[in-house]
Amino acid sequence: MNPIVRLFLLLAAPITALFVSRDALNFDVVQVIVAVILFTAAVAVAAFWPGRKRPEQ
Repeated sequence: MNPIVRLFLLLAAPITALFVSRDALNFDVVQVIVAVILFTAAVAVAAFWPGRKRPEQ
């Protein structure tokens, strides 16, 4: 689980830096929020991927 969390925090850091200064006191909080949004988006893409097999009707 640790590598997955680190990967999302690594991806979230530059995105957060676009909106909040790295010196701001709430940078870590905003970074975690962005990481959660990225994780949610990744799960949504995996769940609703159009190429996955659909049950036959």
